[in-house]
Amino acid sequence: MDALFIGQTYIDVTLIADEMPQGDEKAVAKDYAVSFGGNAVTAGFACAKLGFQTELMTSLADDWLGRIFLDMAQKYQVKIHPRRVKRSSLSFILPKAGKRAILRARDDDYLDAVPDLDLAGVRALHLDGHQADAALHYAKACRTRGILTSLDGGGLRPDTHELLGYIDAAFVAERLCEQMNLSAEAMLDYLKSRGCKVGGVTQGELGCLWFDEAGTVSRLPALPVPSERIIDTSGAGDVFHGAYLAAYLAKPDGRWAGHLAFARAASAWKIQHLGNEAGLPAPANVAEMIRLYA
Repeated sequence: MDALFIGQTYIDVTLIADEMPQGDEKAVAKDYAVSFGGNAVTAGFACAKLGFQTELMTSLADDWLGRIFLDMAQKYQVKIHPRRVKRSSLSFILPKAGKRAILRARDDDYLDAVPDLDLAGVRALHLDGHQADAALHYAKACRTRGILTSLDGGGLRPDTHELLGYIDAAFVAERLCEQMNLSAEAMLDYLKSRGCKVGGVTQGELGCLWFDEAGTVSRLPALPVPSERIIDTSGAGDVFHGAYLAAYLAKPDGRWAGHLAFARAASAWKIQHLGNEAGLPAPANVAEMIRLYA
């Protein structure tokens, strides 16, 4: 495999609706999509769609939603290393005006120990903080082997500080800054102090404030996708993570400014499509976004 992703699987139900009904009210959504979900899971599917051999260590239940997920993985030739749970996890997502409300139901009571995987051929590891035991174990193992380690820091977890000590590329959400009472600039200093080689804070329509291999801080603005073309911003950050890993795998000696520019274009494709599956870009779609908006 080219890359290993470790996270939590959701089945995402994304609904376009003018309003949410209250009490005994009823309403009809304008459109909907059902897809795989979860931060590292979506990033893994994005990396696979961009042409790389991807494997996922993720939660899996023996129920009909679990079987739907396995069908999706087979379609994109993503190999699954399951950690069993009793029930599949669900996300209900309502995009509106460039934002998205999310309601989740999660089973992360894993019934299995951390699987022992052969890391031969692995060139990158991506984590989202779920499966803390597996995340730390494989971050340490990959660091020992010189394999790139990447973290999507969506929120503060008990092991975040320790885990960051084994991460090469950390791109975190503004939510983590808020939870740690840090400005975006202070967060970059913190990531540097933990030994991250590159890192940043993703800020939605403002793009990404980040530091490169030399420690230089700069802003990568989001591409100017017209507002009328923006349908669903959920999953855009996950596609961003999967795409910069794909860019790294394509050019491991390349500069991170180029990897992130590629990822920015991939996320610009995602926000113009409803649901994670429809929003997965192929290389030609990324090239189109660069031609139109960069």
